[in-house]
Amino acid sequence: MTERKPPGVPFESWVDKQIRDAQRRGEFERLPGAGEPLPPGLESSYDELWWIKRKMAREGLSVLPPALALRKEAEDALEAAYAAPSERVVRRIITEVNVKIRDMMFKPPPGPPLGKKPYDVEAVVREWRERRATPGGGSPDPSDV
Repeated sequence: MTERKPPGVPFESWVDKQIRDAQRRGEFERLPGAGEPLPPGLESSYDELWWIKRKMAREGLSVLPPALALRKEAEDALEAAYAAPSERVVRRIITEVNVKIRDMMFKPPPGPPLGKKPYDVEAVVREWRERRATPGGGSPDPSDV
């Protein structure tokens, strides 16, 4: 579409004609995404940083300060430990997150304070056992101790 709107022609009529001509030439056939739903977020108001947010989501980047990201990771690790299939897995999950928590505790945080201390592995294992012993929670496998 290289031509300009002629003077005196209503804009809508000129645009409609350009679209109809392009449709007749088949220029809208087999376009990428044809027949697919629109990506989420298009129905909301305009956001000038939409492309940055989409790129960060696509690349799995986080905008949280490191301390907040670790706090979330620690909470997720605790839930994962409670849902773990064996005591060995509970110990591994908690030990790994404790290493990260201790590292953050002894470094000056670049953002807000962490507000977490390492978990007591034995207390988490006790809680895990209690949860497994309740109805519907299953029972611990003695071979995993």
